[in-house]
This record gives sequence, structure tokens and C-alpha cells, in this order.
Amino acid sequence: MKIKHNAVVRFHYRLRDEATGNELENSHGEEPNTYMHGRNAIVPGLESAMTEKGEGDTFSVTLSPEEGFGVRREDQQQRVPLKHLMGQAKKGTPKPKVGDVVSVNTNSGPRKATVIKVGKFNVDLDANHPLSGKTLTFDIEVVEVREATQEELDHGHVHGPGGHQH
Repeated sequence: MKIKHNAVVRFHYRLRDEATGNELENSHGEEPNTYMHGRNAIVPGLESAMTEKGEGDTFSVTLSPEEGFGVRREDQQQRVPLKHLMGQAKKGTPKPKVGDVVSVNTNSGPRKATVIKVGKFNVDLDANHPLSGKTLTFDIEVVEVREATQEELDHGHVHGPGGHQH
């Protein structure tokens, strides 16, 4: 079966920073990633490259920032009270350190951000995705492709091992 809209795909990947050649992530040795194709569950350029691949296929794709995690935006930096960071409400919780990725409570729910400065009561955060602005190369191994179940289609996401559990 080929990867098409609503197919359930399991895959392994290695992710490298194209500029430095450094490996940033590697899913081998863990459960494969699982997603439903065509539902914006992975970065757009990778999803596009996965279309029409099949079980057992291996390939590499290099993505520009626009195709991957986006272009860095300087207006994504802000100062936030420490108490707005998830997990910081408890006394005795250590303050985050520069470079830590933290979750911030927002009106739209939790959002990840990178700490760029820590003060006594506030923290300066960069809300850009940590991989934004980077040209990235994914080395992909497609492990499994199957039809989505009706329940998965109704819910819009994968169920079972590697998927969402209710």
C-alpha cells in the first residue's frame, strides 16, 4: 500500500542539521513514529515527501525552514512571570535555566518555549520552535502503511500502539 490521504504510517527517522551535519534526533531503538497522513500531524515538507512511498521504502529529504519548522521570528520573544510556567507553582521547584524548553500556560493552552534569560520573578522566553530557521535533512525508513479504521477517521488521529489512547 502506498502512503495517501488518511493512511496510517509508522516510520523511523534520523534528523540532521544540514548546516553542521550534526544529528539532532534519532527514533531508531524506540517505537516508530505513527501519524495519519494528510492531517497536518508532521511538518509539511516531510508529509509531502512521504506521499506515495510504501512500506520498506527508505529515502532522505532536505527541508528548508519554510517546509519544516518555520522561519525564526524575532517578535516571538517575551517576558513572562515565572508563575505562568507549568510546574513552577510549587514551592521549592527549581527555576528553569537558560536553554531549557518549558511549557507556558496561554489562553490557547500549553505552549513550548526556550528560556533565554532568568530573573527573580520573570523569565524571558523564545517561543520559536527550537528547530525553526534550520535547514534539516530527514533520513526516513517507512515501517508500515495501513488503512485508517473508521474510528480513527472519525476522531482524526491514530489509535492503538504509537497512537492516541482514550
